[in-house]
Amino acid sequence: MKTIIYMVRHAESPYTEGTERTRGLTVKGKVDVEKVTEILKEEGIDVVISSPYKRAILSVEGLAQNLGSDIKTFEDLRERHFADEMIESNELMSLIKGKFYDFDFSLPGGESNSDCQNRAVAVIKNLLQEHSGKKIALGTHGLVMTLMMNYFDSSYGLDFLNQVKKPDIYKLSFEDLELKEAIRLWNED
Repeated sequence: MKTIIYMVRHAESPYTEGTERTRGLTVKGKVDVEKVTEILKEEGIDVVISSPYKRAILSVEGLAQNLGSDIKTFEDLRERHFADEMIESNELMSLIKGKFYDFDFSLPGGESNSDCQNRAVAVIKNLLQEHSGKKIALGTHGLVMTLMMNYFDSSYGLDFLNQVKKPDIYKLSFEDLELKEAIRLWNED
């Protein structure tokens, strides 16, 4: 039985140190979310799920409202926690690029790609079983989305992460727990 997950990478969000959970969307991000809603509102989505972070929720909120649905959040879909101490944005991007394929690398107090992937994929597996044959929209983050997709198909790696936009939408078709097809739905025009 085919189950569809629409991975919705959150729209543009202003980066402010220390507001990882609470930062919203930029003006451009808010406009793009309207496009996300337009793309997905006719897909026949049954369930709307999200990371607990505000920018991810806001990126699927219009869709949920359009469908008359609530958004169910899962803590284990949150963005990867990199370290207990603040890291400069440019240093963080360098670490992500340099250590992406060392799945067990983590900074003090942080989690590894492996840790992040395992917790997020556990949610995906449960969703695939609980909502078998349904269509699920999932508000997520670029790195977490890449790690989830990488679990099912190793071709989704650093190059994929580097080209993902804010927002972005990927339609993933599963049969049981096997990813059969991934189609990009987001069009920046």
